[in-house]
Amino acid sequence: MKERVQKILAGAGVGSRRKVEEMIAEGRVRVNGEVVALGAKADPIKDIIKVGNRRIHTSEPRIYIAMNKPRSVITSASDPEGRKTVLDLLPGIRFRVYPVGRLDYQSEGLLLLTNDGELANRLMHPSSEVGKVYHVKIQGQLEPGALSRLRKGVRLEDGLTAPARVTVLETGEKSSWIEIILHEGRNRQIRRMVEAVGHRVQRLRRMSIGPVTLGKLRAGESRMLTDDEVRQLGKRASARGEGGRRK
Repeated sequence: MKERVQKILAGAGVGSRRKVEEMIAEGRVRVNGEVVALGAKADPIKDIIKVGNRRIHTSEPRIYIAMNKPRSVITSASDPEGRKTVLDLLPGIRFRVYPVGRLDYQSEGLLLLTNDGELANRLMHPSSEVGKVYHVKIQGQLEPGALSRLRKGVRLEDGLTAPARVTVLETGEKSSWIEIILHEGRNRQIRRMVEAVGHRVQRLRRMSIGPVTLGKLRAGESRMLTDDEVRQLGKRASARGEGGRRK
């Protein structure tokens, strides 16, 4: 939920409302790297708010969650069509958290949720070095030429995809399972890549994000990340930008 920046800063103890408004008028306050004007709004959980070079933190504790997202669930905080969202699967969480990136409606598997906007932005940034592993069931059998195209990069409407690690896990008469490891995260990227080489995705499951694995989580279940997992994610995520990209 967005609030006026001066209210957020005053509530965080930066100064009185009047003092904070003076800071904003002087151009000393930035939200996600951009200087803001009086009246600007920000989300104290998702956005990165700085006064000068100092990051302003809210009083809420940082929460890091791994979820096994089921199919037919929206990766969003809310849905105007009334469909179930991933937050509906977290009834016991007292603080607001947000998904890190996306899994589309019919995709399943590992999803991270947090209220740490800085780490989330770093993980979603195009320069992130955090690899994501997917197991994908496709229609038919993957021919060597199609496999080579997926590995080298596929031309999509929004440009050539980055090289990916692709392994055939299992081949059947009517369908096959493949493993794809990506670092970039375009919208519906894997489905579009597979379609571009002449196949249709029948099932898509994300197995891991960097050091965090799906493990034994059942569909709809979640757990808190360990301190070590959070540290490893922070080390692997690129610190070269604060923008994000939807997954």
